Amino acid sequence: MKKATIIASIAMLFSISLNAFTLGNLGEFKFEKMNQNVYVMHGPETEPSKENEGFMNNPAVIESANGLIVIDPGGNYNVGKKILAEIEKLSSKPIIAIFNTHKHGDHWFANKNIKEKYPEVPIYALTYMIEQVKDNAAETWYGILDRLTGNLEGTKPFTFPSDGIENKQTVVVDGETFVMRHYSKGHTDTDILIEHTNSNTLFIGDNLITNRFGAFDESSSIIENIKVLEKIKNQEDGFKQYALYVPGHGQSSSEISETVDPFLKYLKIVLEGAQKAYDEGMASYEIKPEVDENLKDYHSWDAYEGQMGKHLIKAYSEVEMLDF
Repeated sequence: MKKATIIASIAMLFSISLNAFTLGNLGEFKFEKMNQNVYVMHGPETEPSKENEGFMNNPAVIESANGLIVIDPGGNYNVGKKILAEIEKLSSKPIIAIFNTHKHGDHWFANKNIKEKYPEVPIYALTYMIEQVKDNAAETWYGILDRLTGNLEGTKPFTFPSDGIENKQTVVVDGETFVMRHYSKGHTDTDILIEHTNSNTLFIGDNLITNRFGAFDESSSIIENIKVLEKIKNQEDGFKQYALYVPGHGQSSSEISETVDPFLKYLKIVLEGAQKAYDEGMASYEIKPEVDENLKDYHSWDAYEGQMGKHLIKAYSEVEMLDF
């Protein structure tokens, strides 16, 4: 009996190793079936680093009758090899389409891995996103990720998205229906939120992040990001209750309170602090201790110390601009 148990345990461990890859001390990463034909690999909830090799987003795969559709395949060529290998463990079907949710390279630089194997695969992204990455956004993100991870070798030349899409456009791939939503600003000015109607799943991209913080660049808006998340939460502008909510970073969930609410609450607290400081003639740094106290539930999120103050400054500048 003991021998059988040992053999079973070894078999289980071997099975796990065949279905995951490891990054330093961050653990194993593999695709999990989350909803009907939807699989998500939840990347490390950390900023880009040498330890995570530049991988921290949530690549997703939708299995159709005849192929696989990938959303945000990852952030560089080297990790892209590992992610592609995990995709191929899900099914022997070919990859027949890719979607990129926005211009930041940590989500789409691994397009290259898939395009090398499937040269005819269409890569969908907002038309304006394609213009931006071909202009300078790709080089900007390459510089950021290369400096922080040292793991961008092989990523160039970039594999840009090929097929432009627009707000409220519907794309059907092998019987799988995807509805696009774009707002002029949010996490960036190039975001698409993707509703997969077959499985009732909403891919929110980096308009939603949990357990870690990232930067808001010059094309982003904290105020508009809040509005997008409130539309989702309140089921406005065509949004509804979904069976699965997938953030750009952090854990997916069927419960909106577990996914949307935490980041939305964080952004609202930051904005309320910025508004109070502006109304009372204070600088953003003067209100920071009070905001920090109000955000004690978020102190454990990755990069809180490095990002919260920047978010407060950003929110303050947006409040100020509304007064002009």
